[in-house]
Amino acid sequence: MVSEFILVGFSNFPQHLLPIFFLLYLLMYLFTLLGNLLIMATVWSERSLHTPMYLFLCALSTSEILFTVAVTPRMLVDMLSSHRSITFVACASQMFFSFTFGFTHSFLLMIMGYDRYVAICHPLRYNVLMSTHTCARLVSWTWAGGSVMGMMVTLIVFHLTFCGSNVIHHFLCHVFSLLKLACGNENSSVTLGVILVCVTALMGCLFLIMLSYVFIVAAILRIPSAEGRHKTFSTCVSHLTVVIVHYSFASIIYLKPKGPHSMDSNTLMATTYTVFTPFLSPIIFSLRNKELKNAIRRSFQRKFSPLSS
Repeated sequence: MVSEFILVGFSNFPQHLLPIFFLLYLLMYLFTLLGNLLIMATVWSERSLHTPMYLFLCALSTSEILFTVAVTPRMLVDMLSSHRSITFVACASQMFFSFTFGFTHSFLLMIMGYDRYVAICHPLRYNVLMSTHTCARLVSWTWAGGSVMGMMVTLIVFHLTFCGSNVIHHFLCHVFSLLKLACGNENSSVTLGVILVCVTALMGCLFLIMLSYVFIVAAILRIPSAEGRHKTFSTCVSHLTVVIVHYSFASIIYLKPKGPHSMDSNTLMATTYTVFTPFLSPIIFSLRNKELKNAIRRSFQRKFSPLSS
């Protein structure tokens, strides 16, 4: 029975580049934390932002912070370490938290798409359909759903027996890298089951988001004035951009053909995806959302302007 695993994701990576990427990823990691904390603090301090859309944004920022904390610190340590072992329990915990917060992130993006659909397609019923109680319940369901998905995948994988090699060809406890190490004849069925669970959940979220935007675009096209169409669509730009970035990067990582000599490039792309997508979200929401950008500016002016002004 394996008691610990060895992570060798960085072994084939150009060693002279590790310090450079370590510094780059560290800066992005710190910015991700600070950017999302800034968004959360601004939303909570500005009464004008106490709306369902920004409640969901706070929940999204929380999930990104927790996902980043669950994965990135360990990755940064391993980049400069020569001993990259991880215990069985720590590996299971890392997988559970990464899947939990990753699925929660996707569920929240889906709920944010539904919020924009209600706001644009049913504006007169918005306050009824998206009441404070309803929004809190939706956020709770996303976290509960993410936890169930994380627990389900983790239990399926770690229910298997690992009696052979303990070398994981990845920079974290990646589910498919672990499945290759399991003993027994049920690996193929378990692998298929995990793929079906993950693909069904993620593609289901993407389908519902796209369906929401089909109705949103149809409603926007019925607005007579160009200015009205632009103003309405601008409320969706930041969310839509994050969805495109999130699913585009994931598709590149997981659908790209894996060549036998592309281990270092795969590691580079996977680590960049892990750090870069949470790094982009606060930038997109801050720059593309005029209301949030102005609220952040007002917060800084109140904080740093002279008392006499």
